[in-house]
Amino acid sequence: MQKFLAVLKREYKKVVFTWTFVITTFLMPLIASAFVLVPLLIFSIEGESTRIAIADLNGSVAPRLRQNLSPEKIAEKARQAAKESLSDFSASQDEKMKRSAEQLGGTFTFVPYDPAGKSPEKIQTELRERIGKNELDAFLIIPKDIGARDREYGYFSRKAGDFVINSTLQDALNEAVRSQRLAEANISEDLLKDLGRKVNFTIKPLTETGEIKEDDSGPWAAFVVAMLIYVVLAIYGQAIMSAIVEEKETRISEVLFSSARPFELMMGKLVGVGLAGLTQLAIWLTTVAAFVGFGLASAAASGLDVALPTITVSMVVYFLVFFLLGYFIFATIYALIGSMVTNMQEGGQFALPPILLLLVGLYFCFAVIRDPNSSFAFWVSVAPFFAPIVMPVRILADTPPFWQIALAVLLNGAAIVGLTWAASRVYRVGMLMYGKRATIPEVWKWIRQS
Repeated sequence: MQKFLAVLKREYKKVVFTWTFVITTFLMPLIASAFVLVPLLIFSIEGESTRIAIADLNGSVAPRLRQNLSPEKIAEKARQAAKESLSDFSASQDEKMKRSAEQLGGTFTFVPYDPAGKSPEKIQTELRERIGKNELDAFLIIPKDIGARDREYGYFSRKAGDFVINSTLQDALNEAVRSQRLAEANISEDLLKDLGRKVNFTIKPLTETGEIKEDDSGPWAAFVVAMLIYVVLAIYGQAIMSAIVEEKETRISEVLFSSARPFELMMGKLVGVGLAGLTQLAIWLTTVAAFVGFGLASAAASGLDVALPTITVSMVVYFLVFFLLGYFIFATIYALIGSMVTNMQEGGQFALPPILLLLVGLYFCFAVIRDPNSSFAFWVSVAPFFAPIVMPVRILADTPPFWQIALAVLLNGAAIVGLTWAASRVYRVGMLMYGKRATIPEVWKWIRQS
């Protein structure tokens, strides 16, 4: 036991006390947050106002377009969208959305222009000259016959790459032209909007006993959990293989075998690297919790009502149990691969099958999220190799009966025992084999040896 703990301590320190571990542990949350914060920062930057002239040959569309592009109109759309998704719409939310709408909708400055009696070619020539004199940034030509299907609405701009402005203008123009078409056809726009309003469709998730579940955000949290388990298992499984191949290439294993049994060395590596993985995972989860807490505090200050999935203590325990099951299954496979190969290049070729198993389990999660109580979900959530990823997802989506969870633990525990028994025999012989990669018959012979 003392030798096992010595190996465990050595492997743990060898992984944790490295610059690679420190950088990946603390840099990954920063990179993940940057993917969220940087786009928000970019879109929050208010650009210069676009000076635009509207050449309305129809004569009735321009006033509607200016109204649609006003900050008040865009704020009204934002409020309406928020009211459809939030039950409690406070005054602070209303004011915040109005300010956000002013950033997007208030970026137009309308320059007067009279197109009366002028052809489209002459209008375009005059307005392009004004752009050349830096009097305009863009202009829009609205045709006279807005009812024709093949009419072109030409928008000429020096800021043609500004997709926010382009999208805002296009949406406002579509709505203005639609309103004018309805007016020309003597159709009430208000009545049409009322008839075309969306139904109030709500999804009520039920438990197996028919009771309504209060929280329906479990599937999204389940997918995040599945991705997290997949990434950590893939990283630290291959870390085991790298450590074994490194010792094999440097021939330090001969010295280690003289001071400890091969089984103690292998298990010390598995447990030591596994604890390092749990350390990194704990830091990542703590960082995520801190970011989520900050986000909830900001949302509460803005009056937003954000619901998080209900995470119980039992769910956390199940997550840790299946994470450990998955780690020991795949780490043992990687240890077996590391014992068979002679260098990392060969190890990289043999590392593909375990990655494919992890990917298949990740893909199974989509089917489990859709129907967590199906027969397919049951079998893949208890099967060895797949259960460590699929069962936590199923527990978050809709917790199955305890006997199914216990069965998954039992089957995967048995798989760990069998893999450890086989890997220890391969490890004992393979670590002292140099110069050539072991063949499958040779590996089978090592396993059968007493």
